[in-house]
Amino acid sequence: MRISRDDILQAMTHVRPLVAATPQYHWPLLNDALGCDALVKHENHAPTGAFKIRGGLNYFAQLATQGGLRGVVCATRGNHGQSVAMAGALHGFEVHVVVPNGNSSEKNAAMRALGARVIEHGSDFQAAREHASELARTRGWHQVPAFHPALVAGVATYAWELLTSPNVPDVVYVPVGMGSGLCGMIAARDALGLRTEIVGVVSAHAPAYAHAFFSGVDTEAAAETRLADGLACRRTDPDALAMIRRGASRIVMVSDDEVASAMRLLFACTHNVAEGAGAASLAAALQEKKALRGRRVGIIVTGGNVDSRTFADVLGRDAALAEAA
Repeated sequence: MRISRDDILQAMTHVRPLVAATPQYHWPLLNDALGCDALVKHENHAPTGAFKIRGGLNYFAQLATQGGLRGVVCATRGNHGQSVAMAGALHGFEVHVVVPNGNSSEKNAAMRALGARVIEHGSDFQAAREHASELARTRGWHQVPAFHPALVAGVATYAWELLTSPNVPDVVYVPVGMGSGLCGMIAARDALGLRTEIVGVVSAHAPAYAHAFFSGVDTEAAAETRLADGLACRRTDPDALAMIRRGASRIVMVSDDEVASAMRLLFACTHNVAEGAGAASLAAALQEKKALRGRRVGIIVTGGNVDSRTFADVLGRDAALAEAA
């Protein structure tokens, strides 16, 4: 799959009316913690609190021209579902989203507020995805995939903003769920003819893409992360994997504890809230900080949609550790 410069610029015409360019800031305290010049791309400031809305707007702008049935269904842990709900409603679609049992209550509420019907099924994202496919077949709904060229071109607009800034990063860390965010970065880098190194970040507790990156074979692995639900994908997508292996330099795995530490650090240094998946990029940069000295580093905060209780618990752990010390 190839996403061209024209694909990204065309997607921008669908994205920009609703999504302003998100901030990208240098935070002095964060630079001190990393020991390098870091540029944080704040996709947590997007209208749905995550980068996914960019892909949804581009996808539905194209789908709306095809006519036919107006019912759609997708599987999600939250951010993709909010994107589908918002973009689908703008084009008059009836949106159904399938989430695993026990999914984030606040993400579920956000999707309902955007007009989607939320259906709970299965123990993880893959089970929800398979149920969405069954509903599409039996109800005649269009299934919105988790990975598609129109989604990648849409989310590539965040990368375009970053990589056309005055100080282009030498290396960028990008979290990986199903892969659209990482592939969007690869597509924008290649379309601009840059040499920026792109590093994918996965949860150590959901390592399918890490294993597949090394083996070159589509892989299934347990997705058991407690904190980075946006990275909790059990099975890789073949098109995403091919693009990632072609364009990423490596994959870094981060633990839930490292993600929690990154969430706390980001809040302390910038007063921004990041969900687990959104802080994974910073966790990976912290893991590799010795190798980053003297380099310009891009940190993609892909989203800020974390439940209040979860975030309070993450911040509380820092206080508990301080008391114990």
